[in-house]
Amino acid sequence: MLLYSPIITSRLQYMVAFINHQLIEQECTITTEQAAFTQYAGAKINYSTTNFDNNAFWIASVPLLFENNIQQQHIQCSGQNESLVFFHSNGPLGFDLLAASFYLISRYEEYLPHEKDKYGRYAAENSLAYQQQFLHLPLVNIWLHHFKNALLSQYPNIKLKQQQFNFIPTYDIDIAWSYKHKGWWRNCGGFLRDLLKGKWAAVKERYSVLLGYKNDPYDSYTWLNQLHKKHELKPYYFFLLASKTSEYDKNISPAQKALQQLIYNHSLQYPAGIHPSWQSYNQPQLMKAEINELSQITGKNINSSRQHFLKFTLPETYEQLTDNAIAFEFSMGYGTCNGFRASVTTPYYWYNLKTETATRLMLFPFCFMEATSIHQLQQTPQQALQQLQQLYNTVKKVQGYCIIIWHNHYLGTDTTTQEWKTIYENFIDSITTV
Repeated sequence: MLLYSPIITSRLQYMVAFINHQLIEQECTITTEQAAFTQYAGAKINYSTTNFDNNAFWIASVPLLFENNIQQQHIQCSGQNESLVFFHSNGPLGFDLLAASFYLISRYEEYLPHEKDKYGRYAAENSLAYQQQFLHLPLVNIWLHHFKNALLSQYPNIKLKQQQFNFIPTYDIDIAWSYKHKGWWRNCGGFLRDLLKGKWAAVKERYSVLLGYKNDPYDSYTWLNQLHKKHELKPYYFFLLASKTSEYDKNISPAQKALQQLIYNHSLQYPAGIHPSWQSYNQPQLMKAEINELSQITGKNINSSRQHFLKFTLPETYEQLTDNAIAFEFSMGYGTCNGFRASVTTPYYWYNLKTETATRLMLFPFCFMEATSIHQLQQTPQQALQQLQQLYNTVKKVQGYCIIIWHNHYLGTDTTTQEWKTIYENFIDSITTV
């Protein structure tokens, strides 16, 4: 396939590579030569403001991919739900598919001045997807589906990729155990707090767990292993390895042999990624130390990551990750809303708008996190299950990657979280039953 553009920019090259990776089987090359483009007999795309070749598929361009700065964009949306578009232009699609997709997947709006949420993160409410009510849709994948059909209509013999649906459960191990392996000082403090608050059941439970009469309520590991084996699932685990505890870093010390053994055992069966601590945010050396710690425990190079509390800033956090040889990043989603932060549900390479360069950091967007349903949306387990099933069906419809996040402490034996464990098991059973 051949694509004509009057100018070749890094943004355009990135989007052509994105379309290639997502949709087109044969390599798409770019030319600035109109004569050569007109004479080309195969499938071709004219990406310009002028429809000079009636044999080509025309995507009438807007300026975004030809710019090399970051500025406020004038965006006017039309249509609703799956028919919503912006960056309107002439041509059969009615909008600039490449520019609109670039705006969403590059997270262009996150480079513009914006309000932070209480954790210092980009707030979902700032986003176009939230404001225009398409956060629940992988709009880019939907556009690509329409584009695919349009290309096939004009070029019936074109070779396009057949996407395959994938389901990937992922787990953040923020607090490996509720009581065990925390040391006498932290447990004494816990006993005292529970006593002062009159939490007699918690006092009894802590006592029973520490004496070995009862399993730790956050220990869901054997149960999860059995679930994965039963349904042939291939999950990712992300481990928090903060050397010091803090308000948001409450895991067991990585010096604890029990945590090291837990991590090592999981790394034998599943990919084990780093869950950079809250304290490592904007501290490259601390992040590096945590990654090295995990590498030493597993005996493997660590190439996957997800930010604790999903706290990241573009481009700084992703630059920090690439500097530490992270290749697969799983933070692309919101902690306050379930849905599609980048409006896409297939893995794609990150584009650094600050340096105007395509990178080799592959982003794996997730669409659902149970902690969001519990703490932010305050959903009941049944409401959360309904939303999870809707998102799953939406992703399956476009043959994308349905990536979800759960935490071990909602899947253990804690009596207050049993409904959440039940709906998770019911969901897994429902999607894996033929």
